Amino acid sequence: MTVSPRLIIPVLCSAIVASCASRADTSVAYVERPVETIYSEAFDTMQGRQFRQAAAQFDEVERQHPYSEWARRSMLMAAFANYQARNYEEAISDAQRFISLHPGNRNTAYAYYLIAISYFEQIMDVGRDQQTTQQAMDALQQVVRRFPDSRYATDARLKIDMTRDHLAGKEMDVGRWYLRRNFHLAAINRFRNVIAEYETTSHTPEALHRLVESYVALGIDEEARQVASVLGYNFPGSEWYEASYNLLTREGIALDNAVAHDDPSYFQRAWRRLFG
Repeated sequence: MTVSPRLIIPVLCSAIVASCASRADTSVAYVERPVETIYSEAFDTMQGRQFRQAAAQFDEVERQHPYSEWARRSMLMAAFANYQARNYEEAISDAQRFISLHPGNRNTAYAYYLIAISYFEQIMDVGRDQQTTQQAMDALQQVVRRFPDSRYATDARLKIDMTRDHLAGKEMDVGRWYLRRNFHLAAINRFRNVIAEYETTSHTPEALHRLVESYVALGIDEEARQVASVLGYNFPGSEWYEASYNLLTREGIALDNAVAHDDPSYFQRAWRRLFG
């Protein structure tokens, strides 16, 4: 997600001097200059999408004028430039330092958000370790909890849903691995966790079907029947209900009569019993 700095932090200088020349690295030689000049050059460099160089220039503001108002502004701008350069660890570190030094600043909400999206951008596929995914979830929830009415919370809520779906996908991936190797009890624990912790994600119908498969494999027909009934009630047109229905039919296991009678109270009781 690209976030325009003009929407986050107002342009703080009235004069923009010529941007500095590109360099082979991002180091900035120490040449004492007015703070406004350094900041303006850094902003111009960032507008030219030279984000690594811009981050180094914003750092130079703080190095030369550490107690100025410009230093505080530059700290967050450096974090943003590092985020744009995909230097996520540096972006997180800069934003965390801003929060530590200026917890009551009006831009603190954005600093928390920048930390969250820096973690979010690093989420790997479901086959990898999910530590970063959990860090993204924690950081996004912190944005919503601390700044519920901010514009950042609106986007954070959307990303929380995406992150939850990702975490559920990891549970499903592990559960299917257990199921393929006939470790049915371990598989059941994973699929039940998807339903208990990530019920609103897109993985719930498949998790219910995989539970049916696991219970049938263990010969626990009553559990298989009830889970299939819950699946049929909540996702009647899904491919997963069709797969469960066909499986039970082949095994000679009849669905509960409550499915035919569409009894909501039955399904509520079955859900609480199975997953409560």
